[in-house]
Amino acid sequence: MTRIQRILRPATHDAPAFRLAYTRSGQRTDTPLVVIPGGPGLASIQPYRALRRRAARGRLDVIMIEHRGVGHSRRDVSGRVLPHSAMWVTAVVDDIAAVLDREGVRSAHIVGSSYGSYLASSFGARHPDRVSGMILDSALQSTSDLAVERRRLRELFWDADTDVARSVRRLIDDGRGGTHLLEVIRGAYELGGDDLLRPLLAGRLARARSPAWRSLELYAGRGESIARIPYFYEFEIAGAIGFRELDYGATPDGHPLDPARTYAPLAQRFPPFAHEPFDLLRAARSFTWPVVLLVGSRDLRTPPAAAQRFAAHLPDATVIDLENGHSALDTHPAPLLNAMRHLANGTTDRLPALAPRLNALPRPGIAGLVPRALGAMARLETAWR
Repeated sequence: MTRIQRILRPATHDAPAFRLAYTRSGQRTDTPLVVIPGGPGLASIQPYRALRRRAARGRLDVIMIEHRGVGHSRRDVSGRVLPHSAMWVTAVVDDIAAVLDREGVRSAHIVGSSYGSYLASSFGARHPDRVSGMILDSALQSTSDLAVERRRLRELFWDADTDVARSVRRLIDDGRGGTHLLEVIRGAYELGGDDLLRPLLAGRLARARSPAWRSLELYAGRGESIARIPYFYEFEIAGAIGFRELDYGATPDGHPLDPARTYAPLAQRFPPFAHEPFDLLRAARSFTWPVVLLVGSRDLRTPPAAAQRFAAHLPDATVIDLENGHSALDTHPAPLLNAMRHLANGTTDRLPALAPRLNALPRPGIAGLVPRALGAMARLETAWR
């Protein structure tokens, strides 16, 4: 059973007082692993029970903190939902420090995935004396990563002389791509690469949106409504950080396959972009602890080039290339758990040699089932046309 603990975060100029929820599991150590999932809006406690059980079996000491504005940390002490004004990166990383204080932890290993990797590095920039090591999974480190994302998408699906790129160009030229074309392409490629994307595009060219296509729209699409799954995914409050500090509402450049359009329909509901809280590329030069970067070969949201750029600024970086899409935490947790174990044991230097074995580890549950199910569906649909 997950034991949820809460600490009172006092009122500030921007935020009312609220109770911050967190959980700690596994064998207690002096230097726990603080695991920060993506988002903003992805919960920490409910979605990752299985991950914590696996970590505990491996004797890993894991802390997960429910992001302010999400799940068990959603409301202030009077019961009202926290306002957008309470959502700032510095406030979130100070929440992490407050939990370490409560647990009597001087320093910790900080593990962040996707948006969580931005928080992890921000914690390092603001509280460097409290970091013993770090894992950045699908590293998002700068608003300038948007340009890297654009380049990678167009390199693969617009400029390339491949069947996949030709199919994408034809759909766009014929006006049949639909509102969520980019999200479907990105989701399919990250889940299964060309083997999933090729039959999916062939089916879309042959007929209206197929069941496989619709499934990916639901899986990957955004839109003008903000989906909320209580205690699992709650973007409508925490998402303010994405727009105000990470420029989720960046201006589209007017060309096809622009990831800036992903959140464009939601921009009017959130504060406009102000500035990034930290220059993490500069801050990385003073990260004195070991940093492991897990890089998905098919990651289109935080492409490998972005991770390699950040690694070049780090004094002690280990880059592990995974045959994966975005966020090993969510889609291939076994390599992440292994990296966590080596970080806790001080043996990250062994990880590069283990990369082939890490890639061969099984994907349990939905992470393994969904790509296979969608691929089978898309191939059947192509065969029936």
